[in-house]
Amino acid sequence: MQYALVDEVRREAFPNGKGTCPTCGSAMVAKCGPRILHHWAHAGRRNCDPWWENETVWHREWKERFPESCREISHMAPDGEIHRADIKTPTGIVIEVQHSSMTDAERLSRESFYGNLVWVIDGRGFRDNFDIYHLLPDPTSDLAQDLVWSKARRHMNGSNRGLFFRPSENQDHQPGATKATLKDGWVHGIHEIEDQVNTSYRGHHQYDWVRPRKTWLDATCPVYIDFGGDSLMRLEIYDETGLRCIRMIAKRKFVHDVMVETSARAIATRFYPLPRPESAHGQLDM
Repeated sequence: MQYALVDEVRREAFPNGKGTCPTCGSAMVAKCGPRILHHWAHAGRRNCDPWWENETVWHREWKERFPESCREISHMAPDGEIHRADIKTPTGIVIEVQHSSMTDAERLSRESFYGNLVWVIDGRGFRDNFDIYHLLPDPTSDLAQDLVWSKARRHMNGSNRGLFFRPSENQDHQPGATKATLKDGWVHGIHEIEDQVNTSYRGHHQYDWVRPRKTWLDATCPVYIDFGGDSLMRLEIYDETGLRCIRMIAKRKFVHDVMVETSARAIATRFYPLPRPESAHGQLDM
């Protein structure tokens, strides 16, 4: 833990420090060795919050993006159950920064407990298994309404560069076909509409996650992956076809929005123009 109460004041760990846990009131001792992240630990017992994981430098850096008053905030449910959120903003959004793996059961428990929750997960350990491909137009744009994208997968170079069908062109052999029902048709390449895609781009990309951590694909609360760098990757469903995509969100935008929005689902719904990372096709290097 980053904080303990010392004389009823929240303080960070200091050499030979002693304090009490803000959540359970038990004795805490400061751990301040030269090769460890300075932190507080419960004296002679396990952490009082079973959801708490050992803090890494990555955890600490994320917490320190926010005011001290937002970090390690106890949250109590109506039935008296209490847990300590990594970050809770003044508007009521809880941010859980997660480095280690997690079971479906624990994820569901946290999502149910906090409700207005957003996940930020450490993706550095699986970055080599996560390929980010071509740009996608804003799914609410007029352009996107007549496009069905071929799913991009590793080693499928055509789809990875951007292939699509148009429902409007395939009504003769598939009468009544919609984006959700169209399975094939005349194939187009993204180069045909590259300028239009660039104009309507709002951060969406196709991706392929090889051997995914499936609990995050099933999450009921928003999930953002941190691969390092200046942006987060939000996992999304692109449109009624069920195509999975990521949306790139600047970290500074994310931090701003969670401090002013009241719902986790409202983060990054009001966009500023994004710089285009590369041409509309090809894999994005990060």
